[in-house]
Formats: sequence, structure tokens, C-alpha cells
Amino acid sequence: MTSCSATPALQDAVDFACAHETGWPRSMYYPDGSYVGNVEWNESGPWTEILGPVAARGGPAGVILHHGAQVAEWGEADRPDMTFSIAKSYISVLAGLAVADGLIPDLDAPIGRSVEGPHFAGPHNSTITWRHMLQMNSEWRGEIFDKDDQVDHFRQIGAGADNSRKGQLRAVGAPGSHYEYNDVRVNALAYALMCRFRRPLPDVLRERIMRPVGASEDWRWEGYSTSWVTLDGVRMQSVPGGGHWGGGMVISARDHAKFGHFISQNGAWEGEQILPADWMQRSLAPTPTLENYGFLWWLNRGSAANPNLPTNAFSAQGAGGNYLWISPDDGIVAVMRWLNPADLPTFLERLVSALRR
Repeated sequence: MTSCSATPALQDAVDFACAHETGWPRSMYYPDGSYVGNVEWNESGPWTEILGPVAARGGPAGVILHHGAQVAEWGEADRPDMTFSIAKSYISVLAGLAVADGLIPDLDAPIGRSVEGPHFAGPHNSTITWRHMLQMNSEWRGEIFDKDDQVDHFRQIGAGADNSRKGQLRAVGAPGSHYEYNDVRVNALAYALMCRFRRPLPDVLRERIMRPVGASEDWRWEGYSTSWVTLDGVRMQSVPGGGHWGGGMVISARDHAKFGHFISQNGAWEGEQILPADWMQRSLAPTPTLENYGFLWWLNRGSAANPNLPTNAFSAQGAGGNYLWISPDDGIVAVMRWLNPADLPTFLERLVSALRR
């Protein structure tokens, strides 16, 4: 379906989404050849090289589920597109699977106790726990897959972000002391999870979650040319938590919605509790360093909360206007692709208002 259509109650919200497309170029490159990510985050210097595949995007698209039933769809809902940092929330769910499998018995244990190699060794990094990495306050320091965590020092995201100092080296604090949105550190977490599963994360996700919930086989999760490693004699690719330097998860709105429906059911599917029963509750608890952040999920909490939306609503968000938004109070799972970020609050308010009538 490529038209903008919905049940009558939702037509206004859907029309709004279709009319407010992100300003990102559909090729993912500006006329001067600059990659959208480098422009978005004011990135320059030694770590700007694009290391993974880049896919041109489609237009505005989305799917709305209400109590599990689809009530709206627009754009090319089956088109796999880059999804940027929504992939971080998939990593969070994979951490939940690792907990369920006993591969992470204690979130407060240092990662270096179970992941060999230099990335979680040394006086500082050896004290970093799984919880620190999931809360984005690890202060992990180092280089992985040719990207140094310094590239995201002083990084800001969201409306009014000031990235004039981004990439300047700062003194890191103790693990758990400082929130910083840092893609290199998330990539280190994804690598650590792969080391625990001893399998590529896309394979685990496909087998354990995406196939059971009925997702298509069209999505893919791509790494960097530099992120190939050998575990147990098998060459495999570690995947990133976004498309910051290319790669990342390329997936359709419809498959996102199936994943979101699974999450809205507390990680259970057809009577089977796939995630630990308390995993989503733990994942959605505000972190000590950012009140509107959990385990790689955004929360409608604290000073940044939208008072017109439920306080327990939460979301996965990706640059360029990609969103997976869940309201347990309203039974809503909403996927929006390429919606201008400044217009997200208005869209969500219209959506909730329409479904509460």
C-alpha cells in the first residue's frame, strides 16, 4: 500500500504524517556528497569514514496497531529502510534474551569477567557492567572497529542540540556517573553480546523473536567492513546500534510493528514467555543519569515528558524521523518512518486523541 489511508478516526493523523516528511534527502547524501549522519551530528575529523552499506530511503510510511489489530497503514509499509538508532532497542531486547539464557547471570557483573579481549580490560573498562552499557552511562573508553568513543564526546541529540564541541576529548568519569549518547559504546555492547551468544546477533534475533512473531525475511542487520571477527573458528560480523557510519538495521514498518506488538505483550508470544517476565519492567525504569531513558529505550518521564501523552509510554527512536512508539495505557503500537522529528509530538497527540474517542 502506497497511499495514505486509515480508519476514519485516524485519517487526520495519517494525513499529518504523510504531509510532514523529514528533510533528509532520500539518497541519504546531500548534493555536495555529504552523508546525512555526518551532517546531522556535525561530524568531522578522523572518524567520519562510512564503513557500512547505505541504502536510499523511501517516503513517509507507517503502521498503527490498536489492541493488536491494525487500524492504519500508509506509504510503503513493506519496504525495508534504514532505521538508525531504533536498532539500539533491539540490542536491549537481545540482552534480555541473554539474561533468559543464563549468559548474563548478573547485570551488575563486570562485562570483562565473561568477555575476553582488550575491550573490557584495564583499570577503567574492566569495571564496566552490563547495566552501565544498557543505561548509556558506562564511560567506556577505547576504539572498536576503527571508531574511537571520543567521536561522540559532548554529543547532544534532539531539538536544540548543540554539537559544536562534539568529538572533543573530555575526561571520562567513573562507570555509571555520566550519560552520553555514544554509538561507539553501543557497538561495544553489541560485540559483547555476540561474544556471549557465540553467534551473530541478527541470527539470534531472527530465530528467537522475528520468525516466531511472523516478521518477514526481508529485514537485514548489516555491520561494517571492519567489524568481522572470528569466534570459535567461525568468521562472523558484529553489528552496530544504528546507521551512524552506514550499516545497521534495514527493516520495514510492518516488521517493526510485529516486534513492537511482541514488546507490548511483555516479551511473550502465543503463551510462551520469551523474555524474562520482568525484563521490560527493568528496561523501562528511569536510569540514575537520565530520567527519560531506560535500557536503550526512551521514556515519557521527567522534565522532558509530554504531559499530553501517557507517562508510561515509551519508544525506540532513530535519526531521520524513525519511531516505534508504544502506549500500554491505550493499547497502541505505532511505527512512523521519515516523520519530521519536530512534528512527532503533534502526531502522537492526534493519534491518541483519535483512538480514545
